[in-house]
Amino acid sequence: MNLKRGIVLKLLWALSATLMLACVRGLHGAIPTGEVVFFRSVFALLPLLIWYGTRGELGTVVRTRSVTSHFGRGLSGTGGMFFNYMALAYIPLAQATAFSYAAPLFTVIFAAVLLREVVRIYRWSAVAIGFAGVLVMLIPALAAAGSGAGQQVFLTGAGAALVAAACSALSVIQIRRMTASESPGAIVFWFAVLTTLIGASTAIFGWEMPDTQQAMLLIGCGLFGGLQQVLVTLALREAHASLLAPFDYSTMIWSVLIGWLAFSVVPDVTTLVGSVIVIGAGLFTLWRENVARRSHNAAA
Repeated sequence: MNLKRGIVLKLLWALSATLMLACVRGLHGAIPTGEVVFFRSVFALLPLLIWYGTRGELGTVVRTRSVTSHFGRGLSGTGGMFFNYMALAYIPLAQATAFSYAAPLFTVIFAAVLLREVVRIYRWSAVAIGFAGVLVMLIPALAAAGSGAGQQVFLTGAGAALVAAACSALSVIQIRRMTASESPGAIVFWFAVLTTLIGASTAIFGWEMPDTQQAMLLIGCGLFGGLQQVLVTLALREAHASLLAPFDYSTMIWSVLIGWLAFSVVPDVTTLVGSVIVIGAGLFTLWRENVARRSHNAAA
């Protein structure tokens, strides 16, 4: 294992994830969200199949012991994808990224409710502080949006981003359950297959024929989505997940930079301050989980 290499790969994962979202933001909501989900999923399969094929692991990723668990994870994951892409049609990239950092806070709540995990005052305090950070971003942004249509646009985007974070947290809980019987490759592969089918089913509600630029953005969204899966797999082979997790938040750096270069948008101070609060709460939650895990292992 090589920690430095793992960190570099995780930073590249963050860049790839942000570029994927930037492609969605570049569509400006002109393409139906279900259609975006379809293109993202079907083109994500290309780098995944190449990667597993060159490693001779295609047979492994296709095998599964629990179709129903993949279906449940596919629904929550598609929900996260759908609402995240919807948010990007209404709010800037950095702002959507900041709201997505609420996902670990929702994970704590779902772990207590669904997995019956014992969550002590430290982590509940982190959840409360994290959501205070969300309010720091929400309230001033609402005031800046003005009244009427401006506030409605922002609330729609912010609400979609928070629902996406909750769906992502639910996916994390489901993956925790699935790892007991399913390989990481199977979880990734079947998720891409299911989201492709779910995205395709939305065609009955009407799709738009993309122009050349939109088609390139849709393809780019899928390729970057698949690439990020390969990069995170490589990163986890070089370092433990607990050591790499804090680098998830480097997506904010990439979001600010890409938002400025591609869309000439610089996040306001309240978005940055609120995201720092939410990130701090998320890091504290991660630290407490690691402490609890080490204590449990020592007791065992």
